[in-house]
Amino acid sequence: MPLSSLPAEAQETTRLIRHGGPFPHAKDGAVFGNRERLLPPRRRGHYREYTVKTPRARDRGARRIVCGGAQPAQPEVCYYTNDHYASFARIAP
Repeated sequence: MPLSSLPAEAQETTRLIRHGGPFPHAKDGAVFGNRERLLPPRRRGHYREYTVKTPRARDRGARRIVCGGAQPAQPEVCYYTNDHYASFARIAP
């Protein structure tokens, strides 16, 4: 899916990822374990997750961007989920 089709908050999170932060949540940039096995299998530490702000949510909400690659600020691939890892859509580069 094209980045332009994502919510504005997801576009902002993507910008923060590419600039190396600063991120609004302490867990942003944490290793994503891919326990759901919905993303292509990679070694542990390949994927990192980032919060996408959800308007009116009192917590982190369900929206995330998960990126993979050797350098977090230069990800090889990113995915968007709006249902807390139940499904993913690849974000077009």
